[in-house]
Amino acid sequence: MPLIGAVSDDLTGATTTGVLLARSKARTAVFFNVEAAAKADKVDELDVIIISSNSRPLPANEAYSKVKEATGALKNMGVKYFQKRTDTTMRGGIGVEIDAMLDELDQDTVAVVVPAMPQSRRILVGGFSLIDGVALINTPVAQDVRTPVKENYIPRLLARQTRRKVGLVPLDVVLKGDETIAEEMKKVRDQGCTVIVVDAITLEDVDNIAQACISLKWKVVSVDPGPFTSKLAYHRDLIGIEEPNLPPKAGERGTVLIAAGSATPVTKKQMEVLCEDKRHVRISVDPVALIDGGAGAMAEVGKAVQKAVELLSAGTAPRAILFETALHGELLNLDEEDAKRHYAGGMSADRINAGLGTIISHVLEQVEREKIAGLYTTGGDTMVNVCRQLGVECLEVLDYVIPQTDIGRLIGSAYSGLPIVGKGGLTGNDNTACDIVERLFREAARK
Repeated sequence: MPLIGAVSDDLTGATTTGVLLARSKARTAVFFNVEAAAKADKVDELDVIIISSNSRPLPANEAYSKVKEATGALKNMGVKYFQKRTDTTMRGGIGVEIDAMLDELDQDTVAVVVPAMPQSRRILVGGFSLIDGVALINTPVAQDVRTPVKENYIPRLLARQTRRKVGLVPLDVVLKGDETIAEEMKKVRDQGCTVIVVDAITLEDVDNIAQACISLKWKVVSVDPGPFTSKLAYHRDLIGIEEPNLPPKAGERGTVLIAAGSATPVTKKQMEVLCEDKRHVRISVDPVALIDGGAGAMAEVGKAVQKAVELLSAGTAPRAILFETALHGELLNLDEEDAKRHYAGGMSADRINAGLGTIISHVLEQVEREKIAGLYTTGGDTMVNVCRQLGVECLEVLDYVIPQTDIGRLIGSAYSGLPIVGKGGLTGNDNTACDIVERLFREAARK
């Protein structure tokens, strides 16, 4: 029976948390929505269930409903410990989603918020979020197309979203160790705070916060990107020590298909470095055609599919084929594209991602399975659309290439077992795309 249950506001985030637990010997599945989790077979064989509520860009009332429903489903499966998985950059309505989860759980449950992922250089100091030493509001996430973050002080950000009182345990307390942390957390709770934000700059800090929670014997919902949840599970003796789940090197066979839905400078540079290798081929797709929809969109999809199938049918197929809409030419302002067409907010982005998913699915339909080594997607929405087009609603997560760049296998459909990597648009260095392609070949050879 699954003991740990989490609700994530997007799929990429769900796999990030899942991988930390999977690397610690917990069999972990990520479901794309609550309906997929509710109808799944053999959930009793799992240790961890994570449900993506896909709620990050939604209005507050819709996000609340989705998270409350997912929490109820986890309760019905017998889950004992709960996590509200947050983005490392605090996008979305986190406070509203905390309310949704706490409203579904016992009245004396406390949300402990540790929005740090030190292994990805995401830390919290004095309540202020820093990414690689840069204030959150000075990073590209502040200009995120769908869910920009304009507040750097996390207690204030949450207080604007939740109906509960928010408190802070600062770094000077955290640095004194778990006993001092526990004392301060008790003081903050006695002040009426049931959402408690805690600073952390190292994994040791995160571990000490987890030990403090265990010693207090509170009913805790962990609210974090993954490390805090993992440490809590370890100190509850639910999982083992985290270590890589790396298959041995093997000969490379097949081609990696890449759907690049992210438009960040980080992704653009990674794909430029990848395509310096002449074995990797770029197929550019016109985003305007996909946004417009109809016959024009299908024609654009058909062109990309035809070119890819021709390449895969050649005597020497490419090592990787990259499909992208935003890494060439002038970057579109998708809000403006929505306004020009009188679309609902986010519809242009949805149509682009759906187009990329359709391209991948049509390519897989037209070539032999053994010709494809694996799939690589950038952006949570892109991964969701690729899997949706393939009829896949669940992943077994296995490991990460680097933190926040997760590898798993598709479960269900004709493509069950196919390796897939999902990566956020802001994650990694210049060579990360090359490392992902290499890892997918290793995973494809795993017995």
